[in-house]
Amino acid sequence: MSKIVIIGGGAAGFFAAITAAENNPKAEVIILEKGKNVLQKVKISGGGRCNVTHACFVPRDLVEFYPRGNKELLGPFHQFMTGDTMEWFESRGVPLKIEDDNRVFPESNSSQSIIDCLTKSAENAGVKVIFNQNVESVKKNEEQFEITTSEGVFIADKLLIATGSNPKIWSLVEKLGHSIIAPVPSLFTFNINDKRLKDLLGISVPNATVKIAKTKLTSSGPLLITHWGMSGPAVLKLSAFGACVLAAKNYQYNVEVNWLSKSTEKVFETLKSAKKQLNKKQIVLKSLFADIPKRLWERLVLVSNISSTERWSDVSNKQLQELANQLTKGLYNANGKTTFKEEFVTAGGVCLKEIDFKRFESKLHKNLFFAGEILNIDAVTGGFNFQNAWTGGYIAGMVMSNKYTYT
Repeated sequence: MSKIVIIGGGAAGFFAAITAAENNPKAEVIILEKGKNVLQKVKISGGGRCNVTHACFVPRDLVEFYPRGNKELLGPFHQFMTGDTMEWFESRGVPLKIEDDNRVFPESNSSQSIIDCLTKSAENAGVKVIFNQNVESVKKNEEQFEITTSEGVFIADKLLIATGSNPKIWSLVEKLGHSIIAPVPSLFTFNINDKRLKDLLGISVPNATVKIAKTKLTSSGPLLITHWGMSGPAVLKLSAFGACVLAAKNYQYNVEVNWLSKSTEKVFETLKSAKKQLNKKQIVLKSLFADIPKRLWERLVLVSNISSTERWSDVSNKQLQELANQLTKGLYNANGKTTFKEEFVTAGGVCLKEIDFKRFESKLHKNLFFAGEILNIDAVTGGFNFQNAWTGGYIAGMVMSNKYTYT
């Protein structure tokens, strides 16, 4: 009887275990979980609703959401993709829904639906979950692996490590000869203390463009002002793609914000046109752009040396140019970061060059597999990190079950 051991009771680990057990009922499949509970990241994801995946159904488009791992995931996504994930859960009694921003959630709006589906499927397939197993060592003994935990020793013919971003496990993987890319945080908000943002908590714009000054890093999308600075999809995407660069800067850098995602020249011409056409008695403090909330507009007008009572007919072109600059290329000093909710994501992990992504198998050791965030793969927010886990878990599970023929 083939013995399959999976270290880590998270999304990738459960998906691999279920896949392996269902496709090879004669195999003994065991999940070793460090804690007392499994699937804890699933539980808190998406504000407790679980953002299962993202409704992007073209592999080449999907990989664009992965700052690290985009090239490596292209092939795997052709084997197990968003639609496959949705079908997998819906065929097991978990109806899903696609929201306006293309994020996919269970119709129940509860992550417990996903957890129950995974644990029940594992139980039905005969997967054994063993709790409180703190892994202390992993050794290769000829054709098998010896896993020593705080509670005992387990022997595996095939071993999958799916523990996520875990420094202790990374250290054990290094002892097996694999290289580890040093982890740095991904998906974080920008800490900015600037008078232009003071007391504007909760204000957002629908389509801003954010750049890291003196780099090529840029991102567009909704931007949210928070009590600690800036957040929202535009900032989170920029933090993911700029994770390594911003870490090297010790999280001290300048952020250039274009609140309108329009050229400075075009905005300046719009402002000059307003000066000519608007009622001479109308004050500049009244918002001109529908996408700029009133309080933000007022703040940017005042910092452009335009008084609260100044009328369009009286404002100078120099003042209008400064307002155009504030709207399209204002610089904000960032000093530090804040983790995005409880959804901890890091860039870093097992070096991707050492993995065969047709099988999610180590190139150094036959029958050693990796899936999920233990690899140097991460994505922007929106269900993409889970899709990486489902895809990697599925392919590794199929290979371990001896049912996978893709080479």
